[in-house]
Amino acid sequence: MQNRKLKIGIVVGEVSGDTLGAKLIRRFREQGIDAEFEGIGGPQMIAEGFKSYYPMDILSVMGIVEVLKEIKKLFAVRDGLVETWTKDPVDVFIGIDAPDFNLRLSKSLKQKQLPIKTVQYVSPSVWAWRQGRVHGIKASIDLVLCLFPFEKAFFQKWQVPAAFVGHPLASQLPLQNPIAEAKTELGLNASQKHIALLPGSRRGEIERLGPLVLDAAQIVAAKHPDYIFLVPAINDARKQQIEMLLEKYPAELKSRIQLMENSDTESKIGRQVMNASNIIALASGTATLEAMLLHRPMVTFYKLNSLTYWIAKLLVKIPYYSLPNIIAGKKVIQELIQNDATPESLAAEIEKLMNVETAQIQAMQHITMHKQLLSGNSEDPVQAVMDLLQP
Repeated sequence: MQNRKLKIGIVVGEVSGDTLGAKLIRRFREQGIDAEFEGIGGPQMIAEGFKSYYPMDILSVMGIVEVLKEIKKLFAVRDGLVETWTKDPVDVFIGIDAPDFNLRLSKSLKQKQLPIKTVQYVSPSVWAWRQGRVHGIKASIDLVLCLFPFEKAFFQKWQVPAAFVGHPLASQLPLQNPIAEAKTELGLNASQKHIALLPGSRRGEIERLGPLVLDAAQIVAAKHPDYIFLVPAINDARKQQIEMLLEKYPAELKSRIQLMENSDTESKIGRQVMNASNIIALASGTATLEAMLLHRPMVTFYKLNSLTYWIAKLLVKIPYYSLPNIIAGKKVIQELIQNDATPESLAAEIEKLMNVETAQIQAMQHITMHKQLLSGNSEDPVQAVMDLLQP
């Protein structure tokens, strides 16, 4: 292995995966490992020299019904990667998040009996729903790299090789995090109060959740003229999409909303906006963990296609949807899901967080969980992968 360059395949499907992928590539290089990386990546990974065969957005599809509409395209991408790696195999395939796609790709590689080790970085939420998937994971994945300690314990129970590698954001984001500095960094007035509105980074999410957050903003704006709303856009396409949604709203609301477009390859505008905001209202997903690690008070929401939600409801095994609540094992932040996610209820929850004591209590709970994630005995993901490749 040391006599030739290592070939590592990686597939990511969204911004958070792109961030993890870029960090992983850098960690391999920092440890002096001569490797080349290929598969599906975003701008951060490409900036590290990654060769992407397809645009990352091609995998940015959420929901059962929504995926079915794109199934032919997704199968074609999977088959294209299998064909590429059949002709010229990578040494290891690392699927970062995007479990529905990556686990199927790993299964296809195993069925071809290719000399490729398979790794899933970011555990699928099998501990939360569709627990039967653990058998498929055991058959097609050689190693799971877990972000949280409770995930490793779950996989050990099922005899699935797993390593707790920690969440990189827990060590990257500081425990001391003054909001005034964050506002100044974005060129905002440090004394102004801001509310972050994050309907998601995918086209479908903004289409489905954009009107919800803007309607809620209209309710809040009418009662609280001292707040400005910040809406991040990870690229120009998402910015244009949000601008089109805003066209039907009155000029008074539009004057209170600042669209913040991403300006670098790291796609960190969402994090910067959350960090600079006094209150965050965001779509449930990995961004809730970021908001927690920034220690900002938040409310989360989500709406799916009705059929998708009905099916998911039957399969979910835990009482919470958002990572802060799952990590805490109790309700730390409010979750507005499906029929509960109305403009009126979202506006009401945002108003509750304007109370200084309420906001401070939630922020202290976030700091406690941040410290818990830092205290775990995590392993090095690069070393875990290299150990897997030993003959």
